Amino acid sequence: MNLSENKFEQGTGSPGLPGEPVFLVVGKLRRPHGVHGELWMDVLTDFPERLKPGLTVYAGEDHQVFHIRRCRSYGRSLLVTFEEFSDPDKAGALRNELLSVRSEDIPDLPEGEYYHHQILGLHVVGENGDNLGTVIDILETGANDVCVVRQESGAELLLPIVDATVLEIDLAKGIMRVHLLEGLI
Repeated sequence: MNLSENKFEQGTGSPGLPGEPVFLVVGKLRRPHGVHGELWMDVLTDFPERLKPGLTVYAGEDHQVFHIRRCRSYGRSLLVTFEEFSDPDKAGALRNELLSVRSEDIPDLPEGEYYHHQILGLHVVGENGDNLGTVIDILETGANDVCVVRQESGAELLLPIVDATVLEIDLAKGIMRVHLLEGLI
């Protein structure tokens, strides 16, 4: 069981499944670079290779439409240029804006792998059908990701995302069925 994409993905709306975001954050635009409208961008996606020329992206809370003209790696960041301008002053107006893609434009994952945004909001049930709560967050650890499940009482339950714990994920029904390991509740 694997989760992809980092927890910085955010969004609103539901293009397909309930709770699925319309937009997913893939980066944060920083300061302009050079004289041709290039921008530094912090990468907030596990798939930076999909950020290539011609891709339609959305900047800021109002989701302004832009098209990537050029994108190149520079250390742990990217330098991005958009078709819509080639001026550093216009590029500077996008400083500190989040850059998103539409959720229906993201690549499919192999069976048994899920994006964080698909897991957030799932109802968690025990193997006997007991309601355990709702996934409210995903913690990234060195060994495996961990779901934070808010119970009806307000208490939080931490569930490791490993095959021994997660028995089934049914995105269509919005349910994660789990086996509770000794000492989790």
